[in-house]
Amino acid sequence: MNSARPRRRHLLGAGLGALAAALAGCAGGSGPVPRLRLATGPPGGPYNAFGQALAQALADSGSPLGLVPVTTAASVDNLRRLDEGSVDLALSMADVAEDAALGREPFTREVPVTALARVYVNYTHLLVPAAGPARSVTDLAGRPLAAGAPGSGVQVLAGRILRTAGLTAGPSPADERQLGLAESAAALRAGTVDAVFWSGGVPTPALTDLARRLPLRFLPLDGYAAELRRRYGPVYTAVTLPAGAYGLTGPVGTIGVGNYLLAREDVAAGAVGELLRVVFDRRHDLLREVTAGVRLEPRFAISTGEVPLHPGAVAHYRSLYG
Repeated sequence: MNSARPRRRHLLGAGLGALAAALAGCAGGSGPVPRLRLATGPPGGPYNAFGQALAQALADSGSPLGLVPVTTAASVDNLRRLDEGSVDLALSMADVAEDAALGREPFTREVPVTALARVYVNYTHLLVPAAGPARSVTDLAGRPLAAGAPGSGVQVLAGRILRTAGLTAGPSPADERQLGLAESAAALRAGTVDAVFWSGGVPTPALTDLARRLPLRFLPLDGYAAELRRRYGPVYTAVTLPAGAYGLTGPVGTIGVGNYLLAREDVAAGAVGELLRVVFDRRHDLLREVTAGVRLEPRFAISTGEVPLHPGAVAHYRSLYG
């Protein structure tokens, strides 16, 4: 909780001077356009959609900065790529980003990562066939369920929920299967899994499509939010899947987790400032294909918990708020 705070203060102090020099390098001269690689997620997922939308927004804005979205397995995979230097930027669920910054499992050491913005909130979905017997997490004891693709934030969160519910040990642990979203939906339709975990925007198009083909029930998870916060920190909040989404006749309480746009520490502060300028100029469009009813606002975006802000991000927000 504490190790990141001195580091954040150091970055705050360094930010303004670094920004001026980096901006000159980013925008000046006739050399090649700077191109940043952004680790997103699998095709059809919200991170991939956000990355494609941001790359297009940069191109349309006339910015000197280019963006190359990179398809990945999502959060855990993204942080590892960021650490090894194969990408410059990454999207990640907040819990995974904080695990990386603090060196907690699934990471073996602290990853030097910085945040640019908290961009939107993921809603945790736990869905089962409406005709089936399961009405709570504990009803899934001993049953096969899709718990996210390897390297995804969904897998981390699903494991924590099942552990909190007592379904990872004992006589009847849940049978966790590592499947991505498309595979999970197909397996639920085929009856080879009894439940699917997913964390994303509302509505997630793949689940809207699934709900048209298979009547679904969404199991409540908000009762686990307090214990998850106690065990893993305040990144978990109680939120509500709204009535009407996926054909729901009433709201369903669940768990919300923020999503962070992240960068390596050595990304130029000027490039970060230019990227954030476009992000907030186009904030009403960027999340249209990702999640409904979300507004990306700077005052919300700076809430990145234990992950320190990049100096370029610090300078950008100070230019707005002083």
